[in-house]
Amino acid sequence: MPDHVSVRVPESGPAVRTAVADDPTGSRDQFLRRAVVAGGTLVLGGVVVAGLPRLAASAAQSPAQDAEIFNFALLLEYMQAAFYGEAVERAELTGELLEFATLVVEHERAHVDYLRDALGADARAEPTTDFGEATADPAAFGAAAVTLEDVAVAAYNGQAGNLTKDALRAAATIISVDARHAAWIRSIVGETPAAQAVDKPLSAEAAVARLDDTGFLTER
Repeated sequence: MPDHVSVRVPESGPAVRTAVADDPTGSRDQFLRRAVVAGGTLVLGGVVVAGLPRLAASAAQSPAQDAEIFNFALLLEYMQAAFYGEAVERAELTGELLEFATLVVEHERAHVDYLRDALGADARAEPTTDFGEATADPAAFGAAAVTLEDVAVAAYNGQAGNLTKDALRAAATIISVDARHAAWIRSIVGETPAAQAVDKPLSAEAAVARLDDTGFLTER
């Protein structure tokens, strides 16, 4: 393993433009380019931890920690992409739930591609999952989707203070879209889209524990 890893913040192609929502003015794409891509390559010292990141709430910001957090985020995005992809393939959902899954799976796949591109060869492997009937039964799908989106938002928020400025700007372009997903699925299943003024962040350990509680992760 080299003594540094290069995390390249890629330019926003069509997939990422889709992931940050359609904007005919191009303002979001311009923001992404200005805020994240100006440096071209972000060189992160240290070594990426392949397993569960040991990230404390007050961890010092560092390039090496950025890489760990990006790999942690990749675990979340892998799960979401696999969940929605299986739901679309099983073709048991209808109406707005199907519309939600069909659109969101493309967003989550774009997020996965973005993070994998940034991490390069140091990107973690995709976990194995078993979603059971949660990708076919409407009620189970809705409840699971709420959980996955809420955990993702809270987990990103929990690591925001641990990221360096450039890495935070990159993560923000993803988490803002996940937050829209969370509000949308809550509205579909009859829950208040935004029940409180401030979201409570989750530590990496707490977020992974929530994912483990779903029973969907068979191997990380």
